[in-house]
Amino acid sequence: MTTLADLRAEGTRGRADLDPDYDARATVSGARFAALMAEYRAGTERCAHWLRHSGVVYDRQSGQKLDIYGPAGQGLPVFVFIHGGYWRALSRHDSGMMAGMLAERGIATVAVDYQLAPGATLTEILRQVRSALAFVFHEGRACGLDPARIHVGGSSAGGHLAAALASDDWQDGFGLPRDVVKSALPVSGLFELAPIAAAFPQDWLWLSEADVAALSPARHLPRPDLPVTVARAAAEAPGFERQSRAYAAALRAQGNPVTELEIPARNHFDVLMDLADPEAALSRALVAQILA
Repeated sequence: MTTLADLRAEGTRGRADLDPDYDARATVSGARFAALMAEYRAGTERCAHWLRHSGVVYDRQSGQKLDIYGPAGQGLPVFVFIHGGYWRALSRHDSGMMAGMLAERGIATVAVDYQLAPGATLTEILRQVRSALAFVFHEGRACGLDPARIHVGGSSAGGHLAAALASDDWQDGFGLPRDVVKSALPVSGLFELAPIAAAFPQDWLWLSEADVAALSPARHLPRPDLPVTVARAAAEAPGFERQSRAYAAALRAQGNPVTELEIPARNHFDVLMDLADPEAALSRALVAQILA
């Protein structure tokens, strides 16, 4: 079984060897990819009925925005979702497809924008999503959200950012309690960045060794009592599968309550649509984790 140490060692492999392992786009045809990106947007638009606050600026420094979906009421548990796109694509407008399913169960959704690479470094992107979480905690009550019931998730690069939010070593700088995150759901995430810095995403990330050490959730695990569902599609590129398996194993070893899901008949891109399906294993796991 691949360990976190094995993932770190992947950073010494050559790019020609690593690139195919982390090329999620190669797992689907160009036409299928385009159709799925359109469905991300369409699925989000279908949830417009639940949109309560649109284009809320959460970070004055960058001007980045978030959208808040949910049913009427106050004190709602909230799922903060961070989109993927290898840190250089997509937006909050492609990120709300689960909002209707969650709203029908009394749960709010926050879809977060962040500045895209290469226009921002990964250090700055992570600062922004941490600012988004701080906004939800400090200001969310006025929007009907319960700051004591914040759950995070994300897909692909967003899975990396969600896992970084779940890490246990950054909250003091944002005026947050160490247990601000109550559970996490990284889907098809990236947790150790050493192989990413040695592969094609380095073309727009420009990660230094210090960046890799500081920004890899695998080196900054969450508190041991945090529930985490680590999910991946059955048809992932090999590097993504190794990353999820190793991260789940490391969490389990330190005592975290871990649910590890491999979603059959799904690829890196369409697995996310299962969050809109109330009968799917992925959505059921998310709801159970939030309402536990």
